[in-house]
Amino acid sequence: MASALINNTIQVYFASVLEMEHEGMVSMFEALLASGLSGFLGCSSAIYEAALVEFFQIASVRDGMFVSKVQGKPVTISKELFAGTFELSLEGLTDMHEVPHDLVSEARRAFSYHGKMLSTSCKKREMEFEFRLLNDILAKSVIVKAGSFDAMTHERFLMMSAIYGGVPINWGRLLFNIFKDMVTPAMRQARVYAMQICVVLKNSPDLELRESKEFPPLKILTAKIVGTYISKNRNIYVDEDEPVVVEKPAEKKKAVSKKRPAPTVGTPAVKRKRTIGKAAQEAIPIQMISAVTTPAPKRKTPKRRLTLPAGSDDEIVDKEPAVESVVEQQREKTNVDDVDNIIGQIITETTQMETDMEEPSLTRSDGIIVEITKRSIS
Repeated sequence: MASALINNTIQVYFASVLEMEHEGMVSMFEALLASGLSGFLGCSSAIYEAALVEFFQIASVRDGMFVSKVQGKPVTISKELFAGTFELSLEGLTDMHEVPHDLVSEARRAFSYHGKMLSTSCKKREMEFEFRLLNDILAKSVIVKAGSFDAMTHERFLMMSAIYGGVPINWGRLLFNIFKDMVTPAMRQARVYAMQICVVLKNSPDLELRESKEFPPLKILTAKIVGTYISKNRNIYVDEDEPVVVEKPAEKKKAVSKKRPAPTVGTPAVKRKRTIGKAAQEAIPIQMISAVTTPAPKRKTPKRRLTLPAGSDDEIVDKEPAVESVVEQQREKTNVDDVDNIIGQIITETTQMETDMEEPSLTRSDGIIVEITKRSIS
């Protein structure tokens, strides 16, 4: 658990960072030092892991004070004790919304990497390097609320504006309230301040703390570590603060023949319907005429002149003889067997025509079978 308490904590070695050659960084650390946070952020102490775990297990808030037990002995931390240990101011702003608006407007441009007006809720990468680092210090070691460290919150931007403009802040009250929220139910406050708690416990006369371990040196900001921080930010920073995405060259794909393989023996050929016109229109089957023998045109029976018997009063007229008369006359000139043969031949040809018209199909030279549908003949 103790490791989680110092997982994101940052401490500042002010004597080192104030000797840097980076003018912006030096100016930011000077403002942080002038705000009254040097004792809180610059304290040094060993980490007493067992004492920290025991301290948070039964911690609570009573009458505005932080109450717990370590090694069976009660530990009470008041606001005055907490502020006095780290020389925190008890005067100044307690609500960040009271930061002057003109100062916030000035900070919105001063913090910007591109010189444009920033939003008070923006991305950390949109700011100058020194203010990105200030955001990290406040997010991980002061406000320590659950959430992303890369996203600038409105509250944190106002606090940075107050530090930048030299506005007095009541750090004693503000930080002690955050300290109490760590053990208050339903609060999204992370349990941190490990270094500060160890300092308070170490100064308690009735406690004998057990084994300790050193605070990780890489979590203490020195001139060297801050220089590395700047270099890393410069390497990943590009135009419009967007990372460069290097795309891998596309691999050459082998050319795939689009030619359809010829159907093998025994594999039924896939029938396809040909369409004409636009693709959105319905497919219209090709109308084909079967190559059948067209029957010979029928001969018209020549008109005959009928002669009435002599003595008839009716006149002679030209008219189309009735079918019965034609058949009778034909039978008179033709044998009955010949007539039956002609009728049989006509029936055979008619049957063949109907068979050929029943949805024939054509096979093209490339093996595709085109379906041909029969259209009724009016």
